[in-house]
Amino acid sequence: MSHIVVIGAGQAGVSLVARLRKDGFAGEITLIGAEPVPPYQRPPLSKAYLLGEMEKERLFLRPESFYVEQNITLRLGAQVSAIDPAAKTVSLGDETIAYDQLALTTGSTPRRLPAAIGGDLVGVHVVRDLADIDAMAPSVTEGARALIVGGGYIGLEAAAVCSKRGVKVTLVEMADRILQRVAAPETSAYFRALHTSHGVDIREGVGLTRLTGAQGRVSGAVLTDGGELPVDFVVVGVGIAPATALAEAAGLALENGIRTDGQGRTSDPSIWAAGDCASFPYKGGRIRLESVPNAIDQAEMVAQNMLGAGKDYVAQPWFWSDQYDVKLQIAGLNTGYDRVVTRPGEGQTVSFWYYTGDQLVAVDAMNDPRAYMVGKRLIDSGKTADPAIVADPSADLKPLLKA
Repeated sequence: MSHIVVIGAGQAGVSLVARLRKDGFAGEITLIGAEPVPPYQRPPLSKAYLLGEMEKERLFLRPESFYVEQNITLRLGAQVSAIDPAAKTVSLGDETIAYDQLALTTGSTPRRLPAAIGGDLVGVHVVRDLADIDAMAPSVTEGARALIVGGGYIGLEAAAVCSKRGVKVTLVEMADRILQRVAAPETSAYFRALHTSHGVDIREGVGLTRLTGAQGRVSGAVLTDGGELPVDFVVVGVGIAPATALAEAAGLALENGIRTDGQGRTSDPSIWAAGDCASFPYKGGRIRLESVPNAIDQAEMVAQNMLGAGKDYVAQPWFWSDQYDVKLQIAGLNTGYDRVVTRPGEGQTVSFWYYTGDQLVAVDAMNDPRAYMVGKRLIDSGKTADPAIVADPSADLKPLLKA
């Protein structure tokens, strides 16, 4: 009987094995996870869970009974040490597991500060898994002083949660503005104003020189502008990297992640990849998407292809971020845009529409689900939107879908 092994028990891994069973695969399935807890959703970790508004069990993607009922062998707290593509085996320490097909859903790992500048001091945290949040939670108390390193969405979400808990937050971003890599100046300005209104001290064009400590615990920070800050804890949000070490050691082709074809197959025909770790063809180029929607959709498509569907994955990128009482929804990818059109709304409602020439390529919608919905449908269908209609807050957007 055929055996499918999946390495990585996050959103992509669970979506993949669930789809295999849904589509009628009757063979053996083994899902291997490095963490000692059942697979869980990550977005609430740094928000509702850290705030104490969500119990650990509510994070779980599926009840533990699901894996038993679906005859899925769940190996938790298990570190895969090697893949042998020739022998079609994976090694867990001294144990060897044979596979007929293998899927890598290993996700990504957070970039950390070098130990040489204090990155290994107690009280320096990253935001990625359950253990990270559990370690950080005792520090997030009213009156504590936090330094957030990095002004991307991870750093800003951490700043929002800390601020809501009464922490005195300073955020440093080495680039000229927060969100510089991922958003237009208009979106950066919106979130700068939002965080400033909640008491967050945002310092742009300022980096971290080093952290200082006492008895092995972080106690201060020296910044690139010469400033010094007393700190009680630090949150590092300087990006993530695809988890490719196993794939590289196994000789699989890499290209900003584990390189796959349109169906999710790696350079080894028996090995597949999906989620944050995988790079795939997209509009004549190649991308890697770091998002929950992509992890689900791509993993489900890979599951179908492992069963012979032969379908190319057509990504329809979308993302979200929750900060204070603002929900940001992003449709499309804004790479290569040359113009941004603002659609104003009331209060904190606004959307920014990105164009390349006359073509709509992305939308950032803040507390504006209608603008997001219309923009996403237009982008997914390859249509565009008249900028004059977009910029007129009194104009109905829905007719754009029929144009």
